Amino acid sequence: MAKGDDALARKRGKVRRKRMRSSENAVSTRVAAIIASKRRRKTGKRRGCEGMCFSLPCPEDPFNERHGKKRRTDDDAADADADHKKKGKDSKKRPAERSMSGSNAIPVRKTKTEEDRVDHDRPSKFLVVCLNAIRDAAGASDGDSGSIHDTSSWGMELWKSCAASPPVDVLDTSYAYATREQTSWLVSTACDIVARKEKLGVVVSCPFLLYLVPSQEKAVQVRSICKPLKSLGIHSVSLHPGASIEHQISGLKSCEPEFLISTPERLLELVSLKAIDISNVSMLVIDGLREFEALNLSPIINSVRRAISSDAQVTIFGGQCDQSLATVARNLLCGRITKLTTNDSVTSRSEFIAQHVQCCTPEEKTSKVKEILEHVLVEHASKTAKVLLVAANDHEVQKLTSSLKLEICTVPGDSSSTFTICSSMGLINVLVKDWKSLATTGVEEFEIVLVADLPPSFDDYVEILSRTARHVVAGEVHVIFSNSDAALAKPLSDVLASCGQNVPELLTKLTRIAPGSDG
Repeated sequence: MAKGDDALARKRGKVRRKRMRSSENAVSTRVAAIIASKRRRKTGKRRGCEGMCFSLPCPEDPFNERHGKKRRTDDDAADADADHKKKGKDSKKRPAERSMSGSNAIPVRKTKTEEDRVDHDRPSKFLVVCLNAIRDAAGASDGDSGSIHDTSSWGMELWKSCAASPPVDVLDTSYAYATREQTSWLVSTACDIVARKEKLGVVVSCPFLLYLVPSQEKAVQVRSICKPLKSLGIHSVSLHPGASIEHQISGLKSCEPEFLISTPERLLELVSLKAIDISNVSMLVIDGLREFEALNLSPIINSVRRAISSDAQVTIFGGQCDQSLATVARNLLCGRITKLTTNDSVTSRSEFIAQHVQCCTPEEKTSKVKEILEHVLVEHASKTAKVLLVAANDHEVQKLTSSLKLEICTVPGDSSSTFTICSSMGLINVLVKDWKSLATTGVEEFEIVLVADLPPSFDDYVEILSRTARHVVAGEVHVIFSNSDAALAKPLSDVLASCGQNVPELLTKLTRIAPGSDG
């Protein structure tokens, strides 16, 4: 009688084991058992007793016959049937989404589930892992180990801007250069965005982040911050005149870095030689705008910006800047922006805000307001300007609004405190508020603020100055000052001087004769 396949397999196994025992490469019985068990696992065959390694007996299954699997109850079966029916109905209503490209149809990536959307509303754990890796590599002691996390409020605002769809450009006015903590948050945010894109199956172009620095020393410093991220799969390369261009070209050919730290001159040189392509860069960082301007590198920066696609997110660290730098920043930033700062000084929070003080008597207030609005209309003729007009109280609001509607060609708005100025040059949308109701007003959305009456507390003026035009590069604050505001002459003069603004002669005189002054 012919032998079965099982018998033949047992015979072949017996011969193989006998040959192994007699050969020079014979192994012990224990090692042979391990090899056999591994072979069974690879083929998908496993002994019943091996299930004990993965689960334990329980009162419901004392002999572990189900190997840790739960018994299917009637309720579970009913829920499964309901889900199956629901899926069946959905499949009939919504056919499979595929591209119509013949037999090689590619499935279209499904939309994110509700859980994915919620998860993408906040940073992932990977961002914290990157921050901790940078902190640990710096060798921080326990006393200052939380310095990176101390700037978490600034970092969260940065992450929201970079991860938004579409991304929002960032203009930071803290210091002339980014601090180590700010750079750590920035590169960690980029890592988080790269990880999210790869999780969704999106191919991330390299380089993803381009970090422009004005000098070789700064490039080395930023590279040292990014270096700990290499163990997490993020590779960074620094390009500067300190190394030969041939060495850098060969290095770029051997790797595709996610992060590129470079001086603008060397970068354009490598781009012209086609050693690297920056057209698909997703994030651009310009660290030290004032230094670039001092070195006459603004044209090169603009050339780099034009070589990158227009939808790239741009972050600029400028520090204390004048109006000339505001023009440079405006050319680099496209669309809506967010101003951020970690410096609590008035100078930093009011950066790029031009303050204009007009002196007059209380009787001339209405005509002076009209004059300023007409000036704004001329200066912003090409677009519709939004102006916030601040008065002392509700009575002054009504009085000022009525007077302006009679003297200027206006169109009433949705409420008694809003109106539109119409002329052949353009439009101005004016919102009139008093200081009491100003706390609930989105001052950040206004590019121009006109303060008709200074508040009793100067801190209120500093607050509105800090909140004005947070989503555009430059803004304006016009102040009408009269002799009745003499008590605020000195603090207003100090703020104007610290911000590099012009101090009117009347304020200087009132400051000299104020009680307690040296004059």
